Amino acid sequence: MKEFLKSFNIGVSKNSLSAKEQEITRNLLNVGAISEYKGKYYQNDGFVFGKLDISSNGTGYLSAFDDKFESDLIIENKHINGAHFGDTVLAKIISKKKARTHAKVLMCVFPAFATSVVYTKKFGREILGVNIKTEVATMLRATQKSLKALPEFTLLKIDNLKNEIVEVLGNLNDPLVDEKISLAIYNKNDIFSQECELQATSFGDEVDVKMYPNRLDLQDLAFCTIDPIDAKDFDDAIYFDEQKREIYVAIADVSEYVSEYSPIDKEAKFRGFSIYFPHKSIPMLPRNLSENICSLKPDVPRLAYVFKISLDESLNVKNEILNEAIICSKARFNYDEIDKILNDEKVPNKQFNWILSLNKICEKLREKRLEKGFDFRTKELRLTLDENGLIKSTRYENDTPSHKLVEDCMLLANKAAAARIKHGIFRNHGTADLKKINALLEDLAVLGIDAVYESDNAKMIKKIQVQADEIGIREMVDKLIIKAQKRAEYGEFSLGHFALGFKNYTHFTSPIRRYSDLLLHRFLKANAKKDTKFYNYLLLNIGEICENLNILEREADKVEFDFNDRKFARFAKENLGKIFRCYIDENTTQTIARLDDKLKGARIFIDNFTCDILTPVLVRLESSDIGTAKITGKVVKKQDV
Repeated sequence: MKEFLKSFNIGVSKNSLSAKEQEITRNLLNVGAISEYKGKYYQNDGFVFGKLDISSNGTGYLSAFDDKFESDLIIENKHINGAHFGDTVLAKIISKKKARTHAKVLMCVFPAFATSVVYTKKFGREILGVNIKTEVATMLRATQKSLKALPEFTLLKIDNLKNEIVEVLGNLNDPLVDEKISLAIYNKNDIFSQECELQATSFGDEVDVKMYPNRLDLQDLAFCTIDPIDAKDFDDAIYFDEQKREIYVAIADVSEYVSEYSPIDKEAKFRGFSIYFPHKSIPMLPRNLSENICSLKPDVPRLAYVFKISLDESLNVKNEILNEAIICSKARFNYDEIDKILNDEKVPNKQFNWILSLNKICEKLREKRLEKGFDFRTKELRLTLDENGLIKSTRYENDTPSHKLVEDCMLLANKAAAARIKHGIFRNHGTADLKKINALLEDLAVLGIDAVYESDNAKMIKKIQVQADEIGIREMVDKLIIKAQKRAEYGEFSLGHFALGFKNYTHFTSPIRRYSDLLLHRFLKANAKKDTKFYNYLLLNIGEICENLNILEREADKVEFDFNDRKFARFAKENLGKIFRCYIDENTTQTIARLDDKLKGARIFIDNFTCDILTPVLVRLESSDIGTAKITGKVVKKQDV
């Protein structure tokens, strides 16, 4: 969106506009912000596009997309015109005489969020709504009588376009309301429409094999699923034929049930991704699909899209065959069970002897893959909640041999899928920009790693990892390297995947929880049937779809982070004044410490203090705001390493 709006400075061709861009262009013409000249649209003088920030006192600051504005434009509260924090807006300059340029918002071009959350609070005699993210208090479209009937700190979901209350969520003081807050901020839904639910249940609970005579029948093969212990949706299963060196990767055939533009498809496209909280998931698909008929549950026939990947004696891929099939998983394993099997080299049933030999194959495949790609030793924070919705414990989950076994099989399938299309949907990952690399090298120097810039980023990173291994700080260094890199994104053409070292890569293996994979399955089926007409139909607005999926992916991550931050804020509220072990996690524009005590992972904002990253410190908790989910603290002592 930013690049599109910036392009009005140099002219936007009428013939190049997508349907969405045409609508925006019409609105801009109506307010006089652009003009047409020789088949192109140009931005008129005095109009500015930018992203809106709003301070706690209600003053707006516009970060202009036009580089000629060196500082933010000031937008007084009376000129914000109902726009919200983070919105992409069109503004008109009203004064240049003061020290800072002033402007007023004319329209919201693209809202940052369709909804927002406020809590009621009394200011004098009036009840106002305090935005939970910005802390800005505003009048609500409701009578004071009705607002005063609500308990103070009642949480309300607001439709940002209409500025209307659409839902009462609960009360800010209730920990059980946190998931509703996080979902409402980013306009995510827990409940599906009746239309979606009815369509999902219409498929029934069982697969009638006789209805699919043309599918490849793989029910006799000893497939199994390997997932977290608390998983409810199983969208991938694996099997290995030891004699023929054939790896089978079976993926839930969601596209058989979810057709394009159906009610479920529209909702899945709106959601984009499943969201995972510590205590529950918010699925992309209705549960009768995600946890039932599509899920590759054990001992029942299921429709699957299956890659058979054949390896030669040197473990090079010699053949990749993709089939619409029927499988019957013979077991549902969790990661811990597979780790025990790999450690003891003993399987519970001889039909799964292939697990041990497949693991040895995957270890060799991984070794070959890492000649070009990277092995980042990451760990993921997991929260456990009690019955009251408060943090009970935290732990870091590391990748184990079982995780790597599954990952290597999925990478083979994803790579094989990417090789079958030229235009569609890919997962791209670029190298880091020079500014981030230089900042990384500075941070590494503080940690005792002597690294110099090399134009070959891959070679440089491998040298850094070797030094990190030597001094025993590999996990910490890998975290810094990942932060320095660009984010992987979806695109309609392949641009390669830097971290994996793949020329072409896409997402094929999780259509239950990622819309990208469901869309890819449709491309692959159209391609297999040589249905060019349908393939081109799927390509309509594919660039816009990829861009939207990137936004939805970031939002899904933010929902999960917001939920965790608010849980930590509740913990901090009960422990103000106490001192905890932490380490410095960021020290650029704001010093942030990470809790590293009995509980781990909370972000704590530190004022008037700076030191090197990863420095162990003792921090006293000073304040905690449940609304903004922000904890502040004061460093009372540096600790010796």
